[in-house]
Amino acid sequence: MKKFINAVDDVVMDSLKGFCAAHGDIVTLGDDGKFVRRANLVDKKVALISGGGSGHEPLHAGFIGRGMLDAACPGAVFTSPTPDQMIAAAQAVDRAAGCLFIVKNYSGDVMNFEMAAEMYEGQVESIVTNDDVAVEDSTYTTGRRGVAGTVIVEKIVGAAAENGLDVSGCADLGRKVNDRTRSMGVALTSCTVPAAGEPTFQIGEDEIEMGVGIHGEPGRRRMSMKTASEISDIMVSAIMDDLAPKDAQDAIVIVNGLGATPLMELYLLYDCARAQLEKRNVRLVRSLVGNYVTSLEMAGCSFTVSLVDEELVRLWDAPVHTAALRWSC
Repeated sequence: MKKFINAVDDVVMDSLKGFCAAHGDIVTLGDDGKFVRRANLVDKKVALISGGGSGHEPLHAGFIGRGMLDAACPGAVFTSPTPDQMIAAAQAVDRAAGCLFIVKNYSGDVMNFEMAAEMYEGQVESIVTNDDVAVEDSTYTTGRRGVAGTVIVEKIVGAAAENGLDVSGCADLGRKVNDRTRSMGVALTSCTVPAAGEPTFQIGEDEIEMGVGIHGEPGRRRMSMKTASEISDIMVSAIMDDLAPKDAQDAIVIVNGLGATPLMELYLLYDCARAQLEKRNVRLVRSLVGNYVTSLEMAGCSFTVSLVDEELVRLWDAPVHTAALRWSC
């Protein structure tokens, strides 16, 4: 294993310190490193809080800031944060308008956020993202996994919260976006968790894992290597068969790298996905291409398609200023 680390046990905290130092105008590290929060909190605004295992950067701390999250709770690599982290984060960012927990559908995350919501004395609502169409159940989940669609939920709900929507409205909006969003991933290689010191799974030089999870969980099937167009067609078909729109639709699309895929290849894949979606009467009105929800140094990608209306596009376009996403009107 070759990684830029000092000590395996310190890798998450060392990384968080560097992240917060590099983006000190946007974020600050919470007490004992339990959470990262927005540097400039807004009174009487619903506080959006997410989190999960580390190793998926920039998810979630990279999406803290104006127009997205108010706090994120980092666990150890691929390990859920604890309820006390979530409670501490909520206490730090609650500004008298309630908190919304945005939780990816992994058993540990769901259980711990539920415990935190029950124990927290303030107003809390929760939504669970489960956009992965690859498998219904896997090593880490009961039901579908939450993956890169979480970014779309956080961006759209974050804009609505910034505009003054109340906590119940934010929760309803998040569920609406989640219901319209689907993702699927593919891996060319495994990744190596620092504490393990060896690849999470073994895969042949001429093989790919179709439908892989962001922790290296197995997908739909392992198959021989194919062209980018063929791989894209498999993923787009799975996503659109599940969404099953009745008419022509507008969509936000993310082509997301899993950590080690060059941008050259991601843009090539985007072009394949765009052509295949347009054949299915899906118009790409907004797009992201790059690393947004990674799996350490895994080579691979995921596609996310979110069907949107004018209101959702307006919220997507609203100003955002985070370490990983930044744009103005």
